[in-house]
Amino acid sequence: MAGTFSSFGNALSALRYNRVVMDVASGNVANASSEGYVRRRVAGEAVGAPAQTAMWARYEGQGDGVRVLGLERLSDTLLDARARAEHSSRTYLDVRSSVLQRFETGVGEPGENGVSAAMDELRTAWHDLANNPGGDAARSQLLARAGVLAASFGVQARNVASEASAQRVALTSAVTEANTLASDLATTNRSIAVATFNGDDASVLMDRRDALAMRISELTGAVATVRADGGLDMAVGGVPLVAGKDAGRLVVTAGIADDGSADGSPVALAVELDGVETPVAGLKGDAGARVDLLNTTLPAYAEGLGAVARRLAEEVNAQHAQGYDKDGVAGGPLFTFDEDDPAGTLAVAITDVREVAASSVPGGGLDGGNADALGRLEVAGEDYQRLINGLGTEVASVRRLALNQDALTKQVDGTREQLSGVNLDEEMVTMLQAQRAYEAAARVMSTVDSMLDTLINRMGS
Repeated sequence: MAGTFSSFGNALSALRYNRVVMDVASGNVANASSEGYVRRRVAGEAVGAPAQTAMWARYEGQGDGVRVLGLERLSDTLLDARARAEHSSRTYLDVRSSVLQRFETGVGEPGENGVSAAMDELRTAWHDLANNPGGDAARSQLLARAGVLAASFGVQARNVASEASAQRVALTSAVTEANTLASDLATTNRSIAVATFNGDDASVLMDRRDALAMRISELTGAVATVRADGGLDMAVGGVPLVAGKDAGRLVVTAGIADDGSADGSPVALAVELDGVETPVAGLKGDAGARVDLLNTTLPAYAEGLGAVARRLAEEVNAQHAQGYDKDGVAGGPLFTFDEDDPAGTLAVAITDVREVAASSVPGGGLDGGNADALGRLEVAGEDYQRLINGLGTEVASVRRLALNQDALTKQVDGTREQLSGVNLDEEMVTMLQAQRAYEAAARVMSTVDSMLDTLINRMGS
């Protein structure tokens, strides 16, 4: 458009453009505290000569104002991917750290109620019996302390089993949540594709998409790939979980029975997509931490505890068999246990105080030689100490790694927030600029109107 009236068009386009700028800025301010909101910016372009002129025509205008080219979401794909990876690692370490700290508290070492204290008290009881081999009180005290030691092993064994049961429940919940989110992401992908195809603004859908992808990554360590239509594909351990509008299901294929109990096998997961199950390895995030706890950490501690209990029972029973009870009969086993679960089934086999083989002399003579030998027996103490030290070292290491990862994740989140977050000062400046531009455009219209009034109404007088 050329001529005097073209100024009206330019001013009108400026009014429309700056109104949109004001609307977007006010939307950013309104969503300053909305979780997952990515700020928008209006992209404008000058309207001028056509890019391709007609064959027998020539553009004679001097610019036809401005128009809205579109809305830009101020996000960075690489930063988003980095944030998902760091959040996944932080969740993995946080889950391991919290579970191991809780488990360590249940172990109760060092403490007056732990296995180590019970071992010391049993040795003291053997020495007391060696000093008074004929006293029933000393024999009764020894059996009581042996029972306390067996019960201490049992408490720890049940602690391991309880923690494993809790982790199976938590893993099942994480898998269920991941499947729900994957389905929601596939639906969101479909909506984004439709909106993009129709030329609609898909910013809100993309905010939703990014929030879903972040949570799926936190749960499973899934990696996202941006699609050409604006959606996100996600893969768990390299196995596709979400592909466009199609979502698979993460399923537990081994390790957890239908009733939530352990089936005796290591926990294994797979992605079920189109009726085909593909095994998944290398899980991270919440689910990965729980799988590692169930397959490695807790079984290793249970095995170590069982080994300590087995060795304790076998060596005490062997030495006890070298002695003679109050009636002169060779000593029988003091402890019994089940080979499948030594720590959980450790129990005192003797109930009659006369059957304690304190004497090293046959024939029923009062002697405390064997009790003294049992008191000096350094049995399984070092093994148990190594077991506890290993647990403590792992807990401290995981806690330290979790703190480091938390600092790194916050740094990445901060960088991402600087780009995508709403800066109220910046939005205020944008609104003031738009306001001034709007006022200037309005002034242009009133000025041109005055010029035309002069031209039309006063030129003929």
